[in-house]
Amino acid sequence: MSVTIVSEPHEEGMHPTLPQLVRAASIIGESCTVIIPGGNGADEASKIQGVEKVIKLNGDCFSVFDSSAWSAAISGLVDGTVLMATTPMGRELSASIAAGLGRSVVQDVTSIAPGIKVERPAYSGKAVESISVSGDAVITIRPNAIESAESGGSADVSTVDSGENLKIAILEAIAKAGERLDVSEADIIISGGRGLGDRSNFEKLESVADSLGAAVGASRAVVDEWGLPHSMQVGQTGKTVTPSLYIAVGISGAIQHLAGMRSSRYILAINKDPEAPIFGVADYGIVAQWEDALPILHEAIKSLP
Repeated sequence: MSVTIVSEPHEEGMHPTLPQLVRAASIIGESCTVIIPGGNGADEASKIQGVEKVIKLNGDCFSVFDSSAWSAAISGLVDGTVLMATTPMGRELSASIAAGLGRSVVQDVTSIAPGIKVERPAYSGKAVESISVSGDAVITIRPNAIESAESGGSADVSTVDSGENLKIAILEAIAKAGERLDVSEADIIISGGRGLGDRSNFEKLESVADSLGAAVGASRAVVDEWGLPHSMQVGQTGKTVTPSLYIAVGISGAIQHLAGMRSSRYILAINKDPEAPIFGVADYGIVAQWEDALPILHEAIKSLP
C-alpha cells in the first residue's frame, strides 16, 4: 500500500512529528514518500527508517502558508493514503487536499492499525470512535500519539519546482514576537488555571517551563478572563494535546479541559482541593497550595542531571 506523508515545515529543520508519521505509515504500508513544502529538513527526513523517497517542494507560495495554493501544488504528487499531523496547519491543509482529490478525511487519529483501522476520541474525549477506512484517504494523526520511527535510513531526495498560477497570494505573515513553544507540538506542557489567582503568576510557570523545555498552556477560564492568547488554550474549544507529561497547576478539571489533555501519557496535578476532578485523570496528584508546591517541584527539576 502506497503512503504519502505531507510534512509540516519547521524553522529548525525537520518537523518533530515527521518520525511519528513515518512509524504510522510503516504500520499500514511497507514504505512511504515524504513531501516537504519548502524543503527544510529534507536531509534529516531521508535518514528515517521506512522513508523511501523525500520530495523537496519548492515555490514562492511556500514562504507563507496558504492552504489553497499549497494543496494545489501538493495534490498532484501524492500517491495512496496521505498522512499529516493534527496541527492547525495540518487540519486545514488535509481538508483542502481531501476536497481537491475527492477523498475522505479522518482527523485527529490517536491509533492506527493494518488495513487502515483507526481510532480517535469522540464526544469530548468521553468515548473512542473506531473507523475502518476503505480506499485512499487523507488522515491526520495527533502529535505524540504514536512512537517515532528510528533513524538509520538512506532515502533518495529530489526537488520539484511548483509553478502554480495563483489568483491570490499571501505576501507576508508576521509572527508574534517572543512566541513560546506551541502546546500542540510540545512533549511537556505545564498549564495554569484560575487557581493561580492572577495572570502575573504565569511567570512562575514560564520559569518551570524554561527548565523543562516545555510549553505553557492555560485553561479556557484564564484565557477568557485574563486575556491570555487563545493559542495557549488547552481543551475542547482550544487545542487537543498528547504530551509525554502534562502538569496542571491550579486547574480544577472541567470536562471541557479534560477533553483536550486526558490522553497525555502522564498527568501531574497540583490543586488545593482534594475533590477537584483533575485528580480523577491524574497519574500523580499534589494536594497543596500551588505557591508551596511549585517552588519545591521547580528546585527538584533543576537538580536533575
